Amino acid sequence: MRCTVVGAGVSGLSCAVKLLEAGHEVVVISDRFSPDTVSDIAAAIWYPFLTAPADRADGWGIATYAELERLSEREPQSGVRMRDGREYLRQAVDPPEWSEDIAAFRILDDSEIPEGYVFGWQFRAPVIEMQLYMPWLRSRVEALGGSFVQSFVGDLSEVSGEVVVNCVGLGARELCGDEEVRPARGQVIFIDQDPGIGHFDQQPETLTYTIPRSDVTVLGGTAQVDDWGMDIRAEDNDLILSKVEALWPELDRSRIIGGAVGLRPSRSEVRLEVEYIDERKVVHNYGHGGAGVTLSWGVR
Repeated sequence: MRCTVVGAGVSGLSCAVKLLEAGHEVVVISDRFSPDTVSDIAAAIWYPFLTAPADRADGWGIATYAELERLSEREPQSGVRMRDGREYLRQAVDPPEWSEDIAAFRILDDSEIPEGYVFGWQFRAPVIEMQLYMPWLRSRVEALGGSFVQSFVGDLSEVSGEVVVNCVGLGARELCGDEEVRPARGQVIFIDQDPGIGHFDQQPETLTYTIPRSDVTVLGGTAQVDDWGMDIRAEDNDLILSKVEALWPELDRSRIIGGAVGLRPSRSEVRLEVEYIDERKVVHNYGHGGAGVTLSWGVR
């Protein structure tokens, strides 16, 4: 079957790989490719964040966890590494549904919880170094026989192929007239200092994280819905650093080396559905919020 994937972010390239592995012909068409996609700016660690519906997202996330764990073991050039992290909460809750399906999950001792928090857990999760992972995904598509076309798509009915897979993310506002898709602005800081372990507060209103990579540690974050601003803001940097220092007091501000801004494609829930346009099947797959990488291999 001839398939066209519209969008070359992490969701589009992952879909292309799966279709090629299933024996289909695949063309990926997009106006932007790595390193100029939103996915290239992702922090990125496996975690179901800012995404719904939760019951389906958990299953998609676990399937992706298994694939990323496999890549960390068998494809080190992909840039996927397994790292331990701790999530802190301001009230005691039941462990998440996915806790039974990931590695090294345990509840934290009181002595391991920073001031201002009362509960938490430790877990092992894939950290995805997007500057390596996105080129690796593209090379995987090419190795399987897929091809790429750089072009802006303004109308899905004009795209060739027997099946079209729509992975345009935030672009669905215009391409599909879907105003449910809204930007959730994320600003991060890069620092040349390793915390040894990741630290996380994953509540949107107090979002904080340290994600150690092989090259830098990524500090965050923000989740500013309906904010289209792409400039780095000093006030956001100050907020991020003050939040991170509460979880990681050893942070050394003199070792900051840069930062970035990206716009997550947030939506009330992921749009994963089939629509027929001019009697041709179009599969919509967008609106993953802050979990594009986390759900990328499982959404199907």
